[in-house]
Amino acid sequence: MNKINLKNVTKISILIGLLIFISIIFSLLNMGNDKIYKNIFIQGINVSKKEKIEAEEEIKNLYNQKVEKGITLKHNELNLNISYEQLGVSPNFDKALQEAYGIGRTGNIITNNYAILFTNFIKRNIPIDYNINKENLELCINDIESKLPDLKLDASYYIEGNELIISSGKNGVTIEKEKLEDLIIKNIENISDENNIIDIPVKEEEPERINIEKIANEIKKDPKNAYLSEDSSELHVDEDGIELGISIEEAKEILAEEKEEYILPLNITEASTKVADLGENAFPNLLATYTTNYDASNINRDNNIVLAASKLNGSIISPGEEFSYNKTVGKRTIENGYKEAKAYAGGKVVLDVGGGICQLSSTLYNSVLLANLEVTDRHNHYFKTSYVPEGQDATVSWGSLDFKFKNNRKYPIKIEARVGEGVATINIYGVKQEDDYNVIIESKVTNIIESKTEYQTDYTLEKGTQIVTQKGENGCTSETYKSLIRNGVLISKELISTDTYNALPTIIKKN
Repeated sequence: MNKINLKNVTKISILIGLLIFISIIFSLLNMGNDKIYKNIFIQGINVSKKEKIEAEEEIKNLYNQKVEKGITLKHNELNLNISYEQLGVSPNFDKALQEAYGIGRTGNIITNNYAILFTNFIKRNIPIDYNINKENLELCINDIESKLPDLKLDASYYIEGNELIISSGKNGVTIEKEKLEDLIIKNIENISDENNIIDIPVKEEEPERINIEKIANEIKKDPKNAYLSEDSSELHVDEDGIELGISIEEAKEILAEEKEEYILPLNITEASTKVADLGENAFPNLLATYTTNYDASNINRDNNIVLAASKLNGSIISPGEEFSYNKTVGKRTIENGYKEAKAYAGGKVVLDVGGGICQLSSTLYNSVLLANLEVTDRHNHYFKTSYVPEGQDATVSWGSLDFKFKNNRKYPIKIEARVGEGVATINIYGVKQEDDYNVIIESKVTNIIESKTEYQTDYTLEKGTQIVTQKGENGCTSETYKSLIRNGVLISKELISTDTYNALPTIIKKN
């Protein structure tokens, strides 16, 4: 029995020695190998038999190509481009490369040899870790949804004089946001996939029914007189009393009709003392001002800007109150005095009732930024604008896109809108505070999106002729920063937006 055990021990010892010998020989053969071993991939890219620096160069080149193109989100005829910068994408290439190169090198002789042999038979794919700013991604998707031409519109309302005007909304689509998030993340992670176009997943929805009880409660308020404290340190603005001029049952009968818009009467009880009665002391300090220029010879555009400014002028926002541009300016209709002018809609330059009022919302946006007020809802245009720098515009559209901000100061503020002779100026007045800053807004273009040429066949033209019906313009991505300065010292510099402006194509009709 002892002899048998001794023989077994001897055989095992010989086998172990043989394995060690083979491992040493195998290690010696691979000792001079400075390349990644066979059958190893990084995010689907074959990096086998490549030096680490060579693999890194190939992966980064592929990634940079994807970054340059960005991601195009498509819905019917609408194409929206988003950049990796907007999403805050940051890949960890070093970790993946270290792991790929470390296979067969980080253990002892036996485990290293096993790892090397193992890769000869089974593919090893190492993922790249990506850091994607989920908050930016969510904001980006929300902004894209607001630009869909067939977006579902919920019921909305505004007050015009002594009338409550309610829009019924319309059927449309909304984005399946979780699905789109997954599609965007997978497209970013799939570094070897050259396709950068994603069809936006949407679902059909109906608008919420008009809740007249809720609206009546939201608009109802008692009249309040304006007054100024003796030391002028505290201002209470006036508020007119408002309530429905008919019963809820009568309102429901009117709303039972199938209409796009309903007009309900209001009972208005005016405050006996207005802010205007308190004199200049009510808003003694100019907090911010911003001016843009426009072509006053374009009569319809000039009409729209002047009309919107008249509704905006004199608006007073109390501390903590949120201002809505759409609710203040009202729905842009022919009946309300607006006219057709060029505007951006659905990714195209079109004639639209109210065209031009985005210049006023953009002018207001810049004045709000300079007053260091809190912006709560803002969207950039589909194409670049000519009246403000990239990243400093604020587009609006009734029912979908609004510009909103909150008065985060201790004192009410007043908006003054001056328009005339091709000049639009927005002044914001209030009371200066000890903790106020000087504000500087800076924007920079981070990438150019080249314009393309589209050819359209038009058999009404003579053969061999062609005409340019739309002159193209490059798009871009941009970053906008807000700097806060006190006593000449920079206190903070904050990135407030990353925006993408699509390229406007040149359109040529030919036969």
